[in-house]
Amino acid sequence: MSEIRSMEHSTLKVPYEILNKKFRIAQKTLDRELNQVQNAALEVEKGCANGSSVGEIRRLLGGVVERLQVFKRKADESFADELNATNVCKRRLEHLKQNVQCEPNTSSNANNNNNIETGSSSTSGEVNQAAIDQWKRMRLDRMIIEHFLRLGYYESAERLAIRTGIKDLTNLDIFQTSREVEQDLANHKTTKCTMWCNDNKSKLRKIDSNIEFQLRVQEFVELIRENKRLDAVKHARKYFPAFGNDQLKEICQVMALLAFQVDTQLEPYKRLLDPKRWDDLVLNFRNENYRLFQLSSQSLLSVAVQAGLSALKTPKCYSTVSKNANCPVCQDDFNEIAKNLPFSHCAQSRLICRVTGLPLNEHNLPMMLPNGQIYGQLAIPQITKENGVVVCPVTKQPFCQPKIEKVFIM
Repeated sequence: MSEIRSMEHSTLKVPYEILNKKFRIAQKTLDRELNQVQNAALEVEKGCANGSSVGEIRRLLGGVVERLQVFKRKADESFADELNATNVCKRRLEHLKQNVQCEPNTSSNANNNNNIETGSSSTSGEVNQAAIDQWKRMRLDRMIIEHFLRLGYYESAERLAIRTGIKDLTNLDIFQTSREVEQDLANHKTTKCTMWCNDNKSKLRKIDSNIEFQLRVQEFVELIRENKRLDAVKHARKYFPAFGNDQLKEICQVMALLAFQVDTQLEPYKRLLDPKRWDDLVLNFRNENYRLFQLSSQSLLSVAVQAGLSALKTPKCYSTVSKNANCPVCQDDFNEIAKNLPFSHCAQSRLICRVTGLPLNEHNLPMMLPNGQIYGQLAIPQITKENGVVVCPVTKQPFCQPKIEKVFIM
């Protein structure tokens, strides 16, 4: 259960936020349409009170009917949207519950051992383990899809989601929207990002986001770049007052651009006019999108891989003479990923033979060659050549029928 809580927070949080957003949109829409119906009804009442003609009353009643039809259509659409969002929440909750239900209950199994036959218990355990493996495979697919989405491989992520039948368990819609906005920003346009800000205005205000201010600043800068300074002033008068309380210093710097040429070398105005600010806007939007839906800055797959590598990492993984072929961290690609990760914490060390990969214990005693290198007893036949010559795998030094001593570890 602790694993689910630590790793699956966004799995439920994202659809909940979407449902909450759809509910608020539906509430505003229905309130607006209801107000229109009430206004149309008031017109009918006024017409009756003023003694309007039958034709006029009929026209006003037709307006009420039309408004009611629009209200019903909007209500049906809103209900359908909320129902779809609710079903996604339910689907994901059921998916997470499957893992909890499949986990073996040790105490329960111990109590029931006396009442269950061995064959029946074994079969039940195998079925339970198969269900757990299937769930973990599904979770791995979800992790891969999310990682693909974060890297920009949208088509591959969508194909994998459709092939595995877990589209409802992924955040494809969020990343597709993010993709469209990022492409628009990459093309030096702010239209879609501005629409995104308007759609999420209340939520962005709660998380104290400044993405909308950055967009307005960039629009101002582009007007300066095009030498449309009068339009830039109009733009500033229209949008900057809303940010005056929190961004006054930045606004003053931006307004000073009116006095400089676009090729100025004076900071911070050179930085404000740098086209690379569009790249910063893309990254800023991406981070704000993650914050909006409480997504971590790294993908779940990346976090899981780093946690696993850290649990296996030892100083020997970076030694040129003692790498283990069976250790993931000793592989070149993973070795680079684990470079800045902490070493594993081992309360009790386990010694592993570098030749066989087997533990050194009473069944595989540690044996020392004359040069001080230690290997498992089961590895000695493997490193022994013809005529009893033993070749050390590390130093490549040959020993003719050497004296191999047992090593005792305290």
